[in-house]
Amino acid sequence: RCKGMKSSAKNDFVMPIAVLTMICLVITALLALTNSATEPVITKAALERAEAARSEIIPEAEGFELVEAEALPSTVTEVYRTTNEVGYIFMLTTIGYGGEMDLICGIDEDGRIIAVKTLAHSETKGMGSKTTEEPFRSQFIGKDASLEGVNAITGATISSKAYLGAIADAFTAYEIVKGEE
Repeated sequence: RCKGMKSSAKNDFVMPIAVLTMICLVITALLALTNSATEPVITKAALERAEAARSEIIPEAEGFELVEAEALPSTVTEVYRTTNEVGYIFMLTTIGYGGEMDLICGIDEDGRIIAVKTLAHSETKGMGSKTTEEPFRSQFIGKDASLEGVNAITGATISSKAYLGAIADAFTAYEIVKGEE
């Protein structure tokens, strides 16, 4: 203690709490300011990544428009139609062995897969992550709703069956949105 300083409840308890509260309020205000400044940039970047992913799946598309449809399978999070009638994009989220897998699937106007891709996953490295690699992905190209000839990955059956189920749900959604046109 400093010489001449008296101990009191105000000095011992109230002042430290008040100082810490002020520090927390200032930091919270600065974080809110930073968030409000960066949120539009982050949102714009996410939209650009999503547009790039759609263009990668259907490169012939001139543009994409969001399709609103009722009674879509729970794995289908968004559906896009190409503006030049090349096909549809299905954004999918499914649960694999390691957790959520975010997928994208393009289906042409004739009901055949153009391409599929894993956008994000938390699957086991080396096994479940094989769903993101060749030759697993390429076996879907040109397939119809039967998915005949598409095989699960030995040793990663939970992940690959979840993937197959999500793609099957994309075909269910395809039939729904095609029927609404």
